Amino acid sequence: MGILNRMGQGLVVTIAIALVPVTLHSQGAVSSVLAPAIERIDEMTAAELARDGVGSVTIGVVSGPDLIWTKSYGYSDIEEKELASRDTIYRVGSITKQFTALMLLQLAESGVVRLSDPVEKYLPEINRVGGRFPDAPPITLVQLATMTSGLAREPANLPTFLKGAVSEWEQVLIDALAETEYAYEPDTGYLYSNIGYGTLGATLGRAAGKGFVDYVRDSILDPLGMSSSGFEPNDLIRTHLSKGYAVRRDGEVDSETPAREHAGRGYKVPNGALYTDVEDLARFVSFLLGEGPERVLSGERLEDNFNRVNSSNGSLDAGYGIGFQLRRLGELVVYGHGGSVAGYQAGAYFDRQSKTGVIVLRNVGGGRFRVGDLAMRAIEEIAVAARGQSEAN
Repeated sequence: MGILNRMGQGLVVTIAIALVPVTLHSQGAVSSVLAPAIERIDEMTAAELARDGVGSVTIGVVSGPDLIWTKSYGYSDIEEKELASRDTIYRVGSITKQFTALMLLQLAESGVVRLSDPVEKYLPEINRVGGRFPDAPPITLVQLATMTSGLAREPANLPTFLKGAVSEWEQVLIDALAETEYAYEPDTGYLYSNIGYGTLGATLGRAAGKGFVDYVRDSILDPLGMSSSGFEPNDLIRTHLSKGYAVRRDGEVDSETPAREHAGRGYKVPNGALYTDVEDLARFVSFLLGEGPERVLSGERLEDNFNRVNSSNGSLDAGYGIGFQLRRLGELVVYGHGGSVAGYQAGAYFDRQSKTGVIVLRNVGGGRFRVGDLAMRAIEEIAVAARGQSEAN
């Protein structure tokens, strides 16, 4: 059955299922300075899950090159009573955008493209987009990557373009471009655009002479050792894949819609199709913290990218760069990205000064569990503790 229970009357039963004994792992040494912060993160995560008690959550703490702590709570499959663990695989939605942005940085570093290249140089189908402003210049790769292209968030008739296998995603995207409009002139403002990142992935594939999915696997996932990650379920991913649950506005919990999306999400591949687990995502966070390997991207190019924020709000406490969100939390400046797709939520954020990061993976969309809030509170806990340890030394 796709509908499990109604939130409220069925909540007590669901919590009894979800708050079962947990799986705890530590990898590398956890210092006495960081241990209290990790204990608080543990408490916060358990309390957050208790808000609705549905499904599972896996959380990880990264310090430099290591996943120093990870813990899983609840069931990755409620019906089968399968406990979540460090091997549980989740979908991470828009965290995928960071991999698409990294592809852009790699191709720019190797001289295959320039950040300022017009999209139409590689993907002339971009000119199918409607509502182009008179005499407006063509949009560029960097504008797509920084959400300043002026493209609308999604195409019209969106459900039409959310279907189709991963092997067909580029054609679905091209069809979707004809149903997409410009919301404003390029480079005159910020607008979060999923169709923009889909377009970026297709454009980079054309420039590289290699499809987006194959390129990211060969040039990013494999070099980083992300062997449990991919854009569609293979045998390994199916073995460890958590079952997705979507909590509707009326309180019903639906597993059928998330299950259908495993067959493909239409054009939404470069902007939201990645599957991964906590260990693989920790490898990516370590790379973003500057731990290499340099063959993926030079430290100089990585540093340059994080020193450039292309858009910020008026309070200067949030912004967007090439593939990353930026948040200011008091004295901390936190980088990373969140993600949400049917039946799954995720967040991966890091503090460059303390070289620490936090990963939150969840197999439930909607509900009372606040993945973004938990991730922000957790990174603040661990980063402040790590900065204090550094100052003490």
